[in-house]
Amino acid sequence: MPYFESPVDGARLHFVDYGPADGQVVVFVNSSYFGAEMWEYQMLPLAEGGFRCVGFDRRGHGRSDDVWGGFDLDSLSDDLDGLLRHLDLREVTLVGHSLGTAEIVRCLTRHGAGRVAGVALVAGMVPGAVRSVDHPGGVDPALIRAGNDTFRRDRAAFFADGAHAFFALDLPGNDLSEAYVRSMVDRCHGATARAGAALGDLVVTLNVAPELAKLDLPVLVVHGTHDASAPLDLTGRRSAELLPDSTLKVYENAGHGLFATHAERLTADLREFITRS
Repeated sequence: MPYFESPVDGARLHFVDYGPADGQVVVFVNSSYFGAEMWEYQMLPLAEGGFRCVGFDRRGHGRSDDVWGGFDLDSLSDDLDGLLRHLDLREVTLVGHSLGTAEIVRCLTRHGAGRVAGVALVAGMVPGAVRSVDHPGGVDPALIRAGNDTFRRDRAAFFADGAHAFFALDLPGNDLSEAYVRSMVDRCHGATARAGAALGDLVVTLNVAPELAKLDLPVLVVHGTHDASAPLDLTGRRSAELLPDSTLKVYENAGHGLFATHAERLTADLREFITRS
């Protein structure tokens, strides 16, 4: 299996590399709990269409090393930069989901955009949903901490009980099989309890609003109207307003898991953005 060593601490991180070696490069960054398999409805058709699609399992996730440290945003962004350097990728489009969007933003502001042509923020947690001095309308951090406590007590129930809202299954058009939903719940357990808890704690203080204004490259922002994990007005819409060069696409009735419920539309939008950026 292909691995690279983290520049942070030498942890072995697993990656996948699909499609032709000379295709336009797309690097996918996952949300919490999932490995690169979460992007199957985007990576496979794009790779079949001639793009080079690369994804990796974050530390403590999937087939990457089970480690204790390195879950701060700087270290996570260093892991992403390490992948780009390991494969010597150029003119990359970075595509992130949920907390993965914060890793992308920090990677660009920490390491520069010399290797990157464009960014897609899909159901992003950025710039941060929690209330802060410069974001008084945000979510009470105590609510996030309470959710983190629930995770620590019984993460199996946390995943199972949250799946319905994650995919907004009550709304029209969000048709997924029970088998698929169960499989995604099972995949969440590919992340260690340590990794999940550490990333939950990271969300409580997440605020990259000042960094978004520094991103001098095209950014596609994709968000659902019914995203319970990252409410549109607190995250996606704010990001689009802060970014110097952004395009906001809002998916009606979509939840946080729009990569599955709106898979074909997302793939088409990514394809169009990649070829234009």
